[in-house]
Amino acid sequence: MNYLKVLTVATAMMALSGCVVAIGGKDENGSNNSSWKKTQKLNNQVISQLNLGTELASVRGQLGTPDFSESFREGDNETVVLFYRTHHEHSDGETTKNECTPLVFKNGVLTGWGEKAYRQL
Repeated sequence: MNYLKVLTVATAMMALSGCVVAIGGKDENGSNNSSWKKTQKLNNQVISQLNLGTELASVRGQLGTPDFSESFREGDNETVVLFYRTHHEHSDGETTKNECTPLVFKNGVLTGWGEKAYRQL
């Protein structure tokens, strides 16, 4: 009788040893995709509530470190563009500028956001 139990358990273990249970949000690169989804959602929420004229420091305080940034000076005017991830394009494990919303600041003040504001620079 014991031999039959051992044989049954051993057979069950061999049959189940090939099973893989997927739990969590791992993508094909093995990273947890729920964090970027949460970040995108939060970034969209904050950006949708921004007002023109908001100071650069205030926006950085709300959104944190941007995914990308650019800045340049023309005469006495300084322009800063911060890019925050707001939409998913490719499941490649990398954030690119085309997955971000640009926020344009002139002399430390928010003057616009989105592709149209960025193209007008």
